[in-house]
Order: sequence, then structure tokens, then C-alpha cells
Amino acid sequence: MEFRQLGRSGLKVPVLSLGTGTFGGTNEFFKRWGETDVKEASRMVDICLEHGVNFFDTADIYSNGASEEILGAAIKGRRHELLIATKATFTAGPGPNQVGSSRYHLINSCEASLKRLGTDHIDLYFMHGFDALTPVEETLSALEHLIQQGKIRYIGCSNFSGWQVMKSLATSERLGLNRYVVYQGYYSLIGREYEWELMQLGQDQGVGLMVWSPLGWGRLTGKIRRNQPIQAGRIQSGGAAGGPLVNEELLYNVVDVLDEIAKETEKSIAQVALNWLMHRPTVCNIVMGARNEEQLRQNLGAINFYLSSEQIKRLDQISRVHPIYPYWHQMAFDSRNPKPTKW
Repeated sequence: MEFRQLGRSGLKVPVLSLGTGTFGGTNEFFKRWGETDVKEASRMVDICLEHGVNFFDTADIYSNGASEEILGAAIKGRRHELLIATKATFTAGPGPNQVGSSRYHLINSCEASLKRLGTDHIDLYFMHGFDALTPVEETLSALEHLIQQGKIRYIGCSNFSGWQVMKSLATSERLGLNRYVVYQGYYSLIGREYEWELMQLGQDQGVGLMVWSPLGWGRLTGKIRRNQPIQAGRIQSGGAAGGPLVNEELLYNVVDVLDEIAKETEKSIAQVALNWLMHRPTVCNIVMGARNEEQLRQNLGAINFYLSSEQIKRLDQISRVHPIYPYWHQMAFDSRNPKPTKW
């Protein structure tokens, strides 16, 4: 297993981590993701550790906390072997203060996550979204308080826009507080908007990327192909809700090329799509999802092979879309405003 530095921090993480949004399935939304129970979760943790994947990602809102509880039960007795990331900010209860990134909510949320996970510390704590109603200074000072208490080790942000990340980093620098070392964001062959601004920010500021939904909300698994009925899975069951919008023609064009390269490399479509991401600038970790042991083993096969430069170029070209303003305008000034990838 390859280990990479988590942004501009001293922590090394495996290039793959296991996302546990499939654990629980206690409400209608997350039921479409999966219904993994403690027994199957324990087996999946076993398989991950056997392959060097010691990093597990969850959130307080996944199945209303059941994901954290199941992960906590699955890792019992071996907490010292692994790293845990979880998140807060989104609605965790009916009260007006059970949402957001206020000091009140973050401290309560962290304590609740620690209890559900059955641990005394969280290795990486994410702000799941940006809270514009709470001063950035309040959020970052609350996180600093939790760091000083030893309850969290590193902090990150997720789903922020570029200016929100930069404002947070500048505030940390101004106040001498710990900074976000990693960004967790959506990035895939059918969703490359991350490259337009956030990737450049990450390179400039030393903020690494943990990729969520690297298979485009399950659309790059090989179950969706041109002129064929959709096979059983999250999308077929109506689980597209809450996911990224996708241009169908782009999707089919990308899958066609993935299929060609999968045959050339004797790998699966999903393995090729995951491997492509490993070549991208700023990527330090890819959060893989798996509903069961079979899917997990498939995703673990995304490492230890290399796409040729010609294969990468084909994937780059077929997945490229014209960016929105001002990014399309900046393309004409590459000589003084170079980009890490070609959009």
C-alpha cells in the first residue's frame, strides 16, 4: 500500500481509505447506500488492514450516527492500528443549535462522535460544509480547543468553495491557530470541477485532497453503459438523489473509453477510474465505498498497476468539459497563469 503525506502535515495516510456511508442504512436515504451491519463491517475492516488500508472515514450524519457506532464496534480492540476521520456541521438533531459550526455545536458533536466511535480521540475532524452564519474565528478557535484537549489531531474542510477555504486558512495564520490540512471533495472522471480553482489553491497552500465519490456516485462501476438497462445498484434503486448532476453523453463517452482501457489493462472499469485519480495533483487519499466484501476487494485492486501516459491522455481528453467563467477566460493566459491540469 502506498502512503502519502496528508497535505502540509506530518501524517502519512494510505492512498485508499474506506468510506463507511454504507454502514447502517437506518434511514431511507442511506439505505440506498448500503445496510452493512457490525459483523460485515468487522470483516471489511479485517480485509482493509490485511491490504494496508488503515484509514476509515465516516460522519455524524451517516445513518443518524449509526455509521459511527458500527465502525466503533468493528474496530474495538484495535483502535491503535488505524486512523479515523469523521465530520460535523450538518443537522444532527431538531434543536436550533444542533446544526452548523458554532462552538456550541462542534464541541457537543465531537463528544457525541467520540462516544459512538468508542474512542478518546479522532485523528482527522472535518467541517462537513461551510457555515456562513458562524464567524470563521469561532469555528477555528473551537477546533483549536478540541485539539489542545487531545480529542482531535488534525482538521480538514469539505465542500467549501475556494474563497471559504482561503478565508479559513488566512484566519488560522492571523490568529496562530491550527489550519485545515486537507480538503475532502468530489472529484471523478465525470466531475472535474475541482480542478478549476480548488486544485490550484491546494497546490499553493499545501492542502491535500481526499476524494469522495471517486466513481461518480456509482456511475463509473460498469453498471451503466450506453444503450443498456441500468444494473442493480444505488442508481437503479433511485439513489441518485443528493448526488452530482451528470451529463449523460459525457458519462457514456467516458465509460466507453474506460471500457477500452479496462480490456487493455485487464482491470475493471472501476479500477481504472480510481487509478486515474491517483495520478492527479494534490490527491493524497481516495475514499472508496463498498456495500459488501466483493465490492471492497474490487476497489482494492485499483492499486499496484500503472496507466500509460497515452491511456491517461485519452481519459483526460474524453472527460474534459468547457469551464465556466472566469476559468475559460484564464485559459487564454496560461503563459502567466499555468494550471496543474488541462481542463
